[in-house]
Amino acid sequence: MFFPRSDLALETALTLSPDSREGIAVREHRHGCITLTCVTIQTPQAAKRMNKPCGNYITVQTPPLWNSLLDPQQEIDAVADCIRHFLPKNGVVLIVGLGNRSITPDALGPMVAERIIATRHLGASLAEQLGLSSLRKTAAIAPGVMGQTGIETGEIVRSVVSFLKPSAVIAIDALAAQDYERLGKTIQISDSGISPGSGVQNSRKELSQTTLGVPVLSVGVPTVIDGASLARSLSENDTDCPDCTKADSAMVTPREVDRMIGHSAKFIAFAVNKALYPQLSLEEISFLCS
Repeated sequence: MFFPRSDLALETALTLSPDSREGIAVREHRHGCITLTCVTIQTPQAAKRMNKPCGNYITVQTPPLWNSLLDPQQEIDAVADCIRHFLPKNGVVLIVGLGNRSITPDALGPMVAERIIATRHLGASLAEQLGLSSLRKTAAIAPGVMGQTGIETGEIVRSVVSFLKPSAVIAIDALAAQDYERLGKTIQISDSGISPGSGVQNSRKELSQTTLGVPVLSVGVPTVIDGASLARSLSENDTDCPDCTKADSAMVTPREVDRMIGHSAKFIAFAVNKALYPQLSLEEISFLCS
């Protein structure tokens, strides 16, 4: 039997029958001209059906993130406001860029981490000289993957959290989608944490408030779709595709993946920086990141 694979809570919720949606709330609201869809998993039973922890999952649909001719100002503001809504008002924030920098579809997290304006290391006098004294204290890391370091990502992050004692963690990761049309066109923000690698069936130890002791937000963009989901979506009768499972182990990504990851990383970095430093304009953020 074919089970669609997706990191997007909205996609998973839409695959459930109306009778199976008890404990799951789906609502839309507007942020200017941007439509946001929030899926809230309210009960343990609903979490089991969704195969995702309880919490809020906000989906923002965007134009293709690899199109450099578009002005994403409104989408950046919408994502930034969603992130800021979940953050504590005070305290250090740790940004964690998950994924493998050497594999393009998985490089989103590390590429975002290197564009974060980190301020924790700035002393009071230096920050004042640079005009950055009003900025929130932040730190950013890209811990790599266990195949590179021999250490579980969760163990690295937990060690850093125990030392820094941040008020919150923002985890950035590439996601898997069920619908090919969502690749590079959707952003998901969640307050329920994340399990690195879950979208490609390589799930590691989760990063959540339970495991780290502080609120964990996750921000992600779908960059891959498994072959079975793609074959099913392209088949004439998508309710019955007996051969779909033959492609289950294949992961498919768009031809424009290099541009998609590059522009997605810039977009997410802008949104995270804007959420952390609302007093800065996008021009100032761009200057400080360069």
